[in-house]
Amino acid sequence: MKKIPLLLLVVICFWSCESRVRSHRLVVIGLDGLSVEGYQKAKHPHLDQLMAEGTLSLTTRSVMPSVTLPNWTSHLTASGPEQHGVVSNDWKLDNYTLPPTEKDEDGYFPSVFKVLKEQVPEVKTAFYYNWGNLINPINQRYLDEVHFEENDEYSVSYQKALDFIVEHKEKPTFVFLYSVHTDHAGHKHKWMSTEYISAIEEADKAIGNLLQELKAAGLYKDTHFMLITDHGGIEHGHGGVSTNEMNIPWAITGPGIQKGKLMTEPNNNPNTAKVISWLFGCEELPKSWVGEVPESIFE
Repeated sequence: MKKIPLLLLVVICFWSCESRVRSHRLVVIGLDGLSVEGYQKAKHPHLDQLMAEGTLSLTTRSVMPSVTLPNWTSHLTASGPEQHGVVSNDWKLDNYTLPPTEKDEDGYFPSVFKVLKEQVPEVKTAFYYNWGNLINPINQRYLDEVHFEENDEYSVSYQKALDFIVEHKEKPTFVFLYSVHTDHAGHKHKWMSTEYISAIEEADKAIGNLLQELKAAGLYKDTHFMLITDHGGIEHGHGGVSTNEMNIPWAITGPGIQKGKLMTEPNNNPNTAKVISWLFGCEELPKSWVGEVPESIFE
């Protein structure tokens, strides 16, 4: 077998990496407590259509503990509780047990929003949520728009996200769009109850409306979308290490992403922020980040 010259290998590697499409716009859709079983049972035609254009994992692993704030923090900081120190839902900047391994100048563990703001010229960032504690570990100085919606409502958030995207359509844009209503349905009525499945299906309608509006505005084809969650559940709760709690859906679509693919490569929640950073071309990442970019998602 002939040896390939080192310089040629470098050129090939550089071309391969640079030829992948980087993102101009990325929307993360977060549905709290979305289990694999729930995803498989619920009827969600709009998500189905979206996933047909991308890559879906049904074996992504939560971090431990399998509760809300540690996992959403892991998604947005490419790290686990061992690094960011968020080990429970009541974490606050001035009230925690385990200090983070790295801090920004305000005392927060570095998030993907910080990375984007420091490395992507003119990037616009937004954070929409309806569970109050969710934003506690995130330094809001790196957010251009923040909106909190009470009582599990999320329709205003979806409209605000659409307006934000349209307003900044000429600039790099990252939108985090989250709802807790699916998780609360599980806690109140049990995971896999009729009410829980209905909550997933209701979210699909809102997602479908958002996608349709983006298509009408000519902003769909050049947008990357991610569907993420924090944990599954059993009976009325979660927090343990069963596969129903720890294995969850994770998906990505958009330019340069494998289409109609069921992902088998190992994946976990800390990978999310690493993928987002890569799609926006960020190269200088926090030393404390442990997430990886799953190579199999790319064409």
